[in-house]
Amino acid sequence: MSHTMKTFSLCAMCAAVAVGVSALPDEPAPAPKTAPPPATANDKLPGRPVSPTSEKPVLRSVEVSPGAVPLNKEQTVFLDKPRGKLLLKTRVALREGSLELFCCLKQTKEHESVLSLESRAQVVHAGLLALGAHSGEPARFDPKYTPPTGDRIDIFVNWYDERGKAHRAPAQSWVRRVTRRTFIEKLAKLPPEVHLAEGADLRYDAELGELYWFGAMSAEQNRKLRGLSSDKAFQRAIDALYESSRVQPMTAVWVFTGSGFFTDDETGKKYYLAEDGDLICVANFANATLDVALESSAGNDGLLFEAYTERIPPRGTPVLVELIPVQAPPPAK
Repeated sequence: MSHTMKTFSLCAMCAAVAVGVSALPDEPAPAPKTAPPPATANDKLPGRPVSPTSEKPVLRSVEVSPGAVPLNKEQTVFLDKPRGKLLLKTRVALREGSLELFCCLKQTKEHESVLSLESRAQVVHAGLLALGAHSGEPARFDPKYTPPTGDRIDIFVNWYDERGKAHRAPAQSWVRRVTRRTFIEKLAKLPPEVHLAEGADLRYDAELGELYWFGAMSAEQNRKLRGLSSDKAFQRAIDALYESSRVQPMTAVWVFTGSGFFTDDETGKKYYLAEDGDLICVANFANATLDVALESSAGNDGLLFEAYTERIPPRGTPVLVELIPVQAPPPAK
């Protein structure tokens, strides 16, 4: 779908953003809210990791910026035009497991998304347009891979920990490359002095000439395994397993792909495709409003990312998400 068509289809929504929430289509009224305590500035990650088994949510919410305008009746999406930000009031939905999304819509894909937002995706799209962001096109895999396009969107998460301390961090710090899988390296022959017990973490298939390791290999495990033999090929294979399996935070950025529309042939009504939940993705989806700017399969066997459990607060914790468009500089004359 072309950028022109998507922009035209969203013109009514953008007009609503310009004049206020009253112009948006009817939505359920929000539940009464109590004013949260003021936030304090803090740009560092937590001083100690959250226990992976801790599931007691921190219910204190981070306040939106003064003067930010709500764009929906749930008051979960706010336009902060003076500061060039769109603010989303979300909650932690998942802390452990493989990911397809960083943030989904409420009651859609919480089983594979770190955060959940109670809003329509189209409201988020309109808010980004109001900030001057330009949408692009989703990733394509046929006949060959074409990466998603659109303005880069920097994303930050803000939350309080169980001690009442405020934190702000890049959204990428809550996502890492998948470690809960088997890593494989070719090795023509296992050195005769290396004896691997049945059920050991390191396994070897003599027929295929492959070494297997499941999960993240620590530096200490790497040192001990290298010490099993002075054989250079064996040590290179162990080092390769260590490098490929070690914890690697996500470094890719997000772009504003803009999803698309489906028109019902019988009614003529148009539907914004991301309303199925694909709001902020870490696997490439054609319906994504925001997608990760690299090749990232959406197939269950090829998912690239997982939740960085130790860095994510308990499920249910309120998280204020900042979406900040980063427009490309004009070409040099």
